[in-house]
Amino acid sequence: MGHKRENSVYRHIIWDWNGTLLDDAWFCVEIMNGVLERRSMSLLTLQRYQEVFDFPVIDYYRRLGFDFDEEPFEVSGTEFIVEYEKRRHELNLQPQARETLQAVLQLDLTQSILSAYKQETLDELTEYIGVRDYFTGVIGLDNHYAHSKTENGKMWMEEMHYSAHEVLMVGDTVHDHEVAQAMGADCVLIPSNHHTEEKLSACGVPVLESLRDVLQYLRPGTERRRE
Repeated sequence: MGHKRENSVYRHIIWDWNGTLLDDAWFCVEIMNGVLERRSMSLLTLQRYQEVFDFPVIDYYRRLGFDFDEEPFEVSGTEFIVEYEKRRHELNLQPQARETLQAVLQLDLTQSILSAYKQETLDELTEYIGVRDYFTGVIGLDNHYAHSKTENGKMWMEEMHYSAHEVLMVGDTVHDHEVAQAMGADCVLIPSNHHTEEKLSACGVPVLESLRDVLQYLRPGTERRRE
């Protein structure tokens, strides 16, 4: 279950990147459908994507019907990543993302990104979109297969000089909640099309309607919602 909000004062916000701040669920569906179509496999709808996508991504590929005895995961996984990276500058932030980041700064809170995205590309894209300066840290993975960001999160928590309950993780998947639990941080989730609201609600932490609601949640005394 989530932690009590009433008596806690947050000093740092850890944001997930893909889906939470970056609007890319539709993009992931479009690119994966190209990978599937080239193999004459069943295509994804956004609804099916929300139901089957998860971490580690190799299991997501298995749920889509990939047989790694016939073709190694590295082949289809790399094919997806190459196309994603080739077209990544088509992506933009979620509605309300930039204004929310700015408002959090004005509350005198620090912010960081914790992502399963490849570090080098995460650095480049946050600079390209013009949000890098909002964050005291941008933490991605050293490889592009997104096995887990849990260990990076735990190391980041140790590096920061905040107690666990001064830190709020904002994400859009069940995995983000799992990462927050491993770090000891509080967590809120936003349905941003990578996971269904039903999946998120089962985590037992607040599910907010939009990024703007994060600002309301940060105000002391705010009632916890939809737990």
